[in-house]
Amino acid sequence: MKTRTKYLTMRTKDKREIVNITKEVEKVVAESGVKEGLCLINSMHVTSSVFINDEERGLKEDFLKWLESLAPYDVERYKHNLTGEDNAHAHLKRTVMGREVVVAITNGKLDFGPWEEIFYGEFDGQRDKRVLVKVIGE
Repeated sequence: MKTRTKYLTMRTKDKREIVNITKEVEKVVAESGVKEGLCLINSMHVTSSVFINDEERGLKEDFLKWLESLAPYDVERYKHNLTGEDNAHAHLKRTVMGREVVVAITNGKLDFGPWEEIFYGEFDGQRDKRVLVKVIGE
């Protein structure tokens, strides 16, 4: 069995941003030499997310707007913020959007459905955070 582990460092320019990381993940898969297997991609921070969806700017804006309506930035609203933090909203957004995705590898490529791409969702950004990419297979 072959394995490959790589950590992507994410630092967004905005506090809340959605970044397409498909190309970076494809590069790790290619470097691994795995032809048949699985690729795990997960955010290693509790205020960011990894998910799969369509690459379309309006959709990314819709996600951010929808998440803000579910868990608005409001320091007074959340008990978590009583600890001196101001990012309770980001923890909630991460829970909705998910921690990780697993994508099959077939013939050495990520085996996506139509329009699927991998995204990193940042909800409390502007500092370094890591995304784990782990490839296993033959």
